[in-house]
Amino acid sequence: MTRKPAGDNGGRSTIRDVAARAGVSASTVSRVLGGDYPVSATTRTRVMRAVRELDYVADARAKAIAGAGTPTLAFVLDDITGPSFAHMAHGVEREATRLGHLCLVCSTDGDADRQLEFIEMMRAQRAAAVILVGGTADTAEYRARMARIADSLAAAGSRLVLCGRPPLDPGAPVTVIEYDNENGAFALCAHLLSQGHRRVLFLGGKPSNTTAQGREQGYLAAHRARGIDPDPALRLFGDFTRDSGHRLMRQALARELDFTAVMASTDMVASGALTALHEAGLSVPQDVSLAGYDDIPFARDLNPPLTTVHVPYEELGRLAVRTALTRTPDAPDEHLLLGTHVTVRASVAPPALHA
Repeated sequence: MTRKPAGDNGGRSTIRDVAARAGVSASTVSRVLGGDYPVSATTRTRVMRAVRELDYVADARAKAIAGAGTPTLAFVLDDITGPSFAHMAHGVEREATRLGHLCLVCSTDGDADRQLEFIEMMRAQRAAAVILVGGTADTAEYRARMARIADSLAAAGSRLVLCGRPPLDPGAPVTVIEYDNENGAFALCAHLLSQGHRRVLFLGGKPSNTTAQGREQGYLAAHRARGIDPDPALRLFGDFTRDSGHRLMRQALARELDFTAVMASTDMVASGALTALHEAGLSVPQDVSLAGYDDIPFARDLNPPLTTVHVPYEELGRLAVRTALTRTPDAPDEHLLLGTHVTVRASVAPPALHA
């Protein structure tokens, strides 16, 4: 079998090369490869033989812009290394594959300009949906920007999906997929209080982040439901990382804050707090009870296994894809809510004075 030598295209065959080898027009080659236009069996055989002989690979970007090839959707988040987001991405990718779509992932590192550039690229390529993930600062400017993005995507035949983000103003063509964030935190803190704890240290995320706000509100509401006025000194704020949990716990211990339990805003924060407690010679739960949020897989492998709130991250990702791909792009706003529940493990016990 002969192959086309390297030429002006860096050794890559073009659609015109395939057409010349098969003795047909470039448009006929495009129709054969696109599979959306009838051609004779003989012509198809000649074209596919030329494709194999020339080792031709179609330009996926050109096909996407032309509306042909494998349909795509985009998954956009700040940090792909976060375990909870990784599980959501897994759900998105699996459901997209099941429905015959290619999933593209963009990690923006919190750069709003990079996010907009990627969304615009997806709009130009007529992506079926753009899924934005994770908490944000819920401001009027944010809502206006997201509404413009939703309208722009809908005009291009796409759909904006906000996953784990607050809804926009009524009427925007957007799908919102949330989980019961605040009530999950309420149930977790209520569990700690039911064990007899009255001084619960809260290790929170960034105060402007909507996910962090919901978890703090659940913590506060659980106290107030029991007629307890939570001590403001027991609320410390950082971010959702392991290092933040380690740092905040060391601060709490250095300040000699009085607490018998710790409610961390994520399992990653809880893991850092657990290390700091062990470094200080404290045992969990004998000296201090500890709880997290997310129920990522390693939570059960900590020592002791971590009591936490289970969030169905993979199902969130799957639902985001299924819902987006079954709605018309300009359909009005849609809001779906998934439940959460407390997973009780060995890291929580009654405080020592009640043992």
